Amino acid sequence: MPIAIKMPALSPTMEEGTLSKWLVKVGDTVSSGDIMAEIETDKATMEFEAVDEGVIVSIDVAEGSEGVKVGTVIATLAGEDEGASAPAPKATPAPAPATTPTPAATPAPSPAPAPVAAAAPAPKGDRVVASPLAKRIAADKGIDLAGVKGTGPNGRIVKADVAGAQPATAPVVASAPAATPAAAPTPATAPAAASVPDFGIPYEAQKLNNVRKTIARRLTEAKQTIPHIYLTVDIQLDALLKLRGQLNKALEAQGVKLSVNDLIIKALAKALLQVPKCNVSFAGDELRSFSRADISVAVAAPSGLITPIIVDAGTKSISTIATEMKELANKAREGKLQPHEYQGGTASLSNLGMFGIKQFDAVINPPQGMIMAVGAGEQRPYVVDGALSIATVMSATGSFDHRAIDGADGAELMQAFKALIENPLGLVA
Repeated sequence: MPIAIKMPALSPTMEEGTLSKWLVKVGDTVSSGDIMAEIETDKATMEFEAVDEGVIVSIDVAEGSEGVKVGTVIATLAGEDEGASAPAPKATPAPAPATTPTPAATPAPSPAPAPVAAAAPAPKGDRVVASPLAKRIAADKGIDLAGVKGTGPNGRIVKADVAGAQPATAPVVASAPAATPAAAPTPATAPAAASVPDFGIPYEAQKLNNVRKTIARRLTEAKQTIPHIYLTVDIQLDALLKLRGQLNKALEAQGVKLSVNDLIIKALAKALLQVPKCNVSFAGDELRSFSRADISVAVAAPSGLITPIIVDAGTKSISTIATEMKELANKAREGKLQPHEYQGGTASLSNLGMFGIKQFDAVINPPQGMIMAVGAGEQRPYVVDGALSIATVMSATGSFDHRAIDGADGAELMQAFKALIENPLGLVA
């Protein structure tokens, strides 16, 4: 019987998306795992793969369509047995006109196999219905498919369902972002923007993409609902720059080049492990304390700001962080990040030093409890060993969720962060 292909939820926060491009057409034969379309979610443009085999008999949503709700039928696939089953339903409607609407009602029950497929919920206890690719990804990531909800036909688990899922050892991070849309006042903000007068000034209107809409919603939510507290320190960078030069020389043969940002990521992660009271998130009536430091790093992509994550950065070598960060940044700029690569994180880092920005206050990325904003390292008059001299100094400002983190705890984190950068051998110890 025909299989309805529905708009998938490619991320826990996705409610609708843009069908950017179809990669198949009516009459094409597809197999499980074939890429069928490119879909723009609230965070990135992602590929959508087939979970069943068959022939595309109709495309119900044209490419370029915006605001397609999750669950909307976007295409129809004729299964392998369609040749045998299709004539049967078509033969029954023929007598229908002769009699009354009664025969028309008979075809409806005839897909009684559909209820059989509804037996998909039953297998949850014993047998899990999932595509081969989804099973392989789940095995690689250590995910228990029994706890994953399938969005494919008849509840089948597909690649998109497991891509954003977290291993059983770390369910906390996965659940937090999913709660975000509940408080999202998207409809409220759209009319307000549309009613802004132009005062007769010539302008060109550019429609917001899904990523920019999400950024606007989340940052508005953060500033309206999170009481921010800001703490700033000046940090001498000379020792860190010297160590970076030595490490890059040693890693040259491996083709690895460390940036100052890679070292800062490591410093923030280690500081969070040293001051666990700041490695937390506020979740209504509970405070979540994380046992590892996953650092979300702000990257400017063409579609808007996105924060790929260095998982467990506190225990990784700086060369590993550098390699992962380079790969993630490239994927972010190409719009190819998978949900598990940018959703979650226990704290964020935003670095505008490359633009010559001296100091700034960043907005917390909910549901995280803090974000570190770092500016440019520059030559400044600085007191070293009791004497005034010239040093390379960077200003860093931590933004903390005051509901979860007290000022004294935030100050302790800033102190630990400063100490790790000024005495950088602790980063490689």
